[in-house]
Amino acid sequence: MGKLLLAPMEGLVDDVLRDVLTRVGGYDLAVSEFVRVSGSLLSPRAFRRACPELARGSRTRAGTPVAVQLLGSDPQCLADNAAQLAQLSPAGIDLNFGCPAPRVNRHGGGAMLLADPEQLLRISAAVRRAVPAEIPFTAKMRLGVRDTSRTLDCARALAAGGVVALVVHARTRLEAYRPPAHWEWIERISEVVHPPVIANGEVWTTADHARCCAVSGSDDVMIGRGAVADPFLARRIRALAAGEPVDADRSADWRQLQPLLASYWQQVCAKVVDRHAAGRLKLWLAALRRNFVDADALFVAVRTLRSVAEVSRVLERHGVAVRQPAARPASDAGEVDACAR
Repeated sequence: MGKLLLAPMEGLVDDVLRDVLTRVGGYDLAVSEFVRVSGSLLSPRAFRRACPELARGSRTRAGTPVAVQLLGSDPQCLADNAAQLAQLSPAGIDLNFGCPAPRVNRHGGGAMLLADPEQLLRISAAVRRAVPAEIPFTAKMRLGVRDTSRTLDCARALAAGGVVALVVHARTRLEAYRPPAHWEWIERISEVVHPPVIANGEVWTTADHARCCAVSGSDDVMIGRGAVADPFLARRIRALAAGEPVDADRSADWRQLQPLLASYWQQVCAKVVDRHAAGRLKLWLAALRRNFVDADALFVAVRTLRSVAEVSRVLERHGVAVRQPAARPASDAGEVDACAR
């Protein structure tokens, strides 16, 4: 089968959740939350703060490589920061042309750049010159801002700029995350560009993955919300491809997930200040509700809670054996703009 990539989801799939999801297994690569580049040269410390895996050879604890995503609109500034980042030996450098969040788009970043294919070429060419050939240089795009009239031109521009692979979220910015994803556009793009095109959007189940591959003509798929809602999805996709039996017992899955939830909570409590910790857990539980009845019950139980101690007690009552949370920092560097993919 082809590759499975774990998508970045700003404000949710940080290094902690990447650690948990890649421990379950099945992913060939993960991509970090975006690092915003806006007029200054970021320090190595700033890149490591955004992607702590850089301090471990750009891999999660389970060994999954992690590429670092940059977001910005100025070609030279992006190139300078890409060169700085390259010195830290990331598993890859990715450019964000897919984020539909208004706070990003009103500054001319993310998906809004798809209105100007020539700027995409200037940006990608500048970054390509700055990034050593041995570091994979990729980009992620949507189908356009409001429509698909410039989709192929945007893809051609990024290919001409030197990306070695292109992830396509098969919706426009205007469509945001509303189904369906237009997987057929992946095949159209593949016909006009040389780099591999990776499909992204609306893959929630093994059946979705099979249909996505069939319609898009791509064996490589990036999974975002589906991975967060079902941590075992990538593993099941691989099992099916290998002809192995796939256990669809959600109760058994929940039992396997409980120690991962405990680890997630422990790491979140160590990373962010108390007032943000509960919110992080609620975000993940809200996604898990799609597939797990027990997650729904747990979400309801913690929904109104803010205290780390209170949340820990509720987790314990629901079978999630948590250790005493570690000391927390005085400030929270992990709170960033929301731009879920």
